[in-house]
Amino acid sequence: MHHVGGRRHGRHGPGADWEDGRGGRGEGRSGRRRVFESTELRLVLLKLIADQPRHGYDLIRAVEDLTGGAYAPSPGVIYPTLTMLEEMGQIEKLGSDGARKEFTITQDGRVQLAGEMETVEGLFARLAALARKREKVDAAPIRRAMDNLKAVLMHRLGRETVETETLHAVAAILDEAAQRIERLP
Repeated sequence: MHHVGGRRHGRHGPGADWEDGRGGRGEGRSGRRRVFESTELRLVLLKLIADQPRHGYDLIRAVEDLTGGAYAPSPGVIYPTLTMLEEMGQIEKLGSDGARKEFTITQDGRVQLAGEMETVEGLFARLAALARKREKVDAAPIRRAMDNLKAVLMHRLGRETVETETLHAVAAILDEAAQRIERLP
């Protein structure tokens, strides 16, 4: 997480608008949209652990990779979920690699996963949809260009004396750019 202007923002940054895949708002306390409800996250983690034993950091990276970087669950969400899965008897610790505790799925976990496979497939489809959306809307070049435009406008129009003709010329350029963007395929 990083802070911008006193507000906390996740990896997607300020103003990110990642749909929760169900058409709903799914907002948490912070006003950001949730990608998963807690039950759904448990199933995703259970499936990832069933695929191969993992520790918390591996799970964070796996989810981030599945979404193309659009979403990375925080350690504050992952580790309590792992503890819950362990308390439910669905995963268990293997040996530990230093501070990292690797988990493997138990028989109870496999039964749970098998009974929820349709839901799990839907959740992984939602992760893939986030990745596709991220790929389509990677707006870094657009943000850079908009920041450049803002800086130029502030510099050029921030002078004490700006001719009316200059203001009209800038407005005409911006209107033309908007029209050209609107006509793009």
